[in-house]
Parts: sequence; structure tokens; C-alpha cells
Amino acid sequence: MPIPPSPYVGRFAPTPSGYLHFGSLVAGLASYLDARAVGGRWLLRMEDLDPPREVPGAQDAILRALDAYGLHWDGPWVRQSDRHATYAAVIDDLFARGLAYACICTRKQLEQRGGRYPGTCRNACHAAHDAAIRLRVPELTYRFFDRVQGEYGQHLGREVGDFVIRRRDGLFAYQLAVVLDDAWQGITDVVRGADLLDSTPRQLYLQELLGLSQPRYLHVPLIIQPDGHKLGKSYRSPPLAADQAAPLLVRALRALGQQPPEDLAAADVEAVLAWGIGHWRADRIPRCRTLAEAQLR
Repeated sequence: MPIPPSPYVGRFAPTPSGYLHFGSLVAGLASYLDARAVGGRWLLRMEDLDPPREVPGAQDAILRALDAYGLHWDGPWVRQSDRHATYAAVIDDLFARGLAYACICTRKQLEQRGGRYPGTCRNACHAAHDAAIRLRVPELTYRFFDRVQGEYGQHLGREVGDFVIRRRDGLFAYQLAVVLDDAWQGITDVVRGADLLDSTPRQLYLQELLGLSQPRYLHVPLIIQPDGHKLGKSYRSPPLAADQAAPLLVRALRALGQQPPEDLAAADVEAVLAWGIGHWRADRIPRCRTLAEAQLR
């Protein structure tokens, strides 16, 4: 059953391909504070769409880290892997209506074409079996106002092309799942990292196509390493240490442009979060796509 709507419903949606790290904490804390500062609900969704990339034990480690850092969610947490039947039904409907089609292009062929899909299989009428499923996109620009990054627009036809909603190996794509699950959970506000900013126009189109409401969006700067890579599982970013919760939360507050007092790092987790909720100002978040971790000490 859908979760009942609330004036503000936010969510944190980690991927269990590794443990939470400082970059995850910055995004998760922003989402948590943005919800709690207005008395809203904060939900947890495990985005486990890609089993081959999952790290054994990562889901439990994520739950333990959130608990250690005082980031307690409302209601039961959910898994995307429990929602496969819903995703499949929507894809079948889009395919039957001619809004999606089967694509048999290989990865090598796609790499040779750069970032935009040119529509090679658009009118080929391939069978859906053993093929990726792509959504037909209009030759339109989709724009939205991000609460931190400002106005952002993307021409789907020129800049993206028809995008995948089910992979050739049968796994469901993030773009479809996130739209369906945000609507199912009644999410009113999406707070996440700026690496997903350019995914949002695709999601706006899917929301429009499926008759779903559009949440507000807030994309926080991505924390990057000295070599320019984002903090993440792929680059062995250190997992969050349970015994460093308060100082790391304070450091995350500073990354988000908040101004915690110097002595707050010596307080307990509950006091840090209470200060963050009471002083939360989303308009203080740096209006940039990336922040260097080295500058946040």
C-alpha cells in the first residue's frame, strides 16, 4: 500500500554497492535536516537495483552507520528489489503503447557514439526479449528550478537521446525506478548529490508521461578527492567511523554551508543534530556542483 502523504516527505536512498562514506553523509544529512527542520517525514529506501555490484553486508552496514549517526528514519525501510513487478508492468505498458522500444546495440557500439543515443533501433521493431528497452524522448527542453543550483534545463533529444529503462540483462534502470518509487512513497522533496542533476530532466519527462506529481529538487555539491574523482565506493573512500559521528556530522554541516560553533564537535550526536535542525538554512548551501574534500577539514 502507498505511504500516506504528508506536507513534507523526504527520503535517503543509498546504493548497497559499498559502505557509507563522507560524501554519502553530506547528502544524507542535507536530506535529513531539510525534512526535520519543517517537521517533515524522512524515509529510507535501499536502491538495490544492481545485484552484481552489491557488496555483501553493505545493507546492514548502511543501517548501522545511519543509526550510529542518529539519522533515524520514519516507518519501515524499503528495498527496490521488492518492486520489480511494478517496474515490469510499467515497462510492458510503455512498450505496448509504442512509447518504448527494444534496442540490441552493443556496449561497444554505444561507446563509439559518445554520450547521446542516436536512435539506431528506434523503428527497428525488435522483440523485447534479450534487448534493452529504451524510452522515446521528445525534441523538447525540460527545465526545473533547483533550490541550490538554480534553473537547469536539458534538451532530451539533442543532449540525451532515447534512454534505457530496462537493461539488456533484465535489470531495471535507475531513471524508471526512482520516479516510480518517489511517487509511491509520496516524496515531496528530493535532496541528493549534484551528480544526479542532469538525470532530473529525464525524470521530469517520465513523471509527465506517467501522470505523476513532480517533487521539489535540491542538489547538494558533490564531495571530490584531490584527483577530481567523487568520494565513492569505486575509489575506496573510507567508510564512516562510528566513533567519529559527532565531529564528522559537524564537518558535514560546514560542507553544507551551515555555521556550527567550534565546540559542537565535542558534543554528542543528538546535540549536533538538534543544532542542525534548529539552524538549518538551505540557502546557505554552496551553489556549486563540487567541493574539494581537502578544503573541509
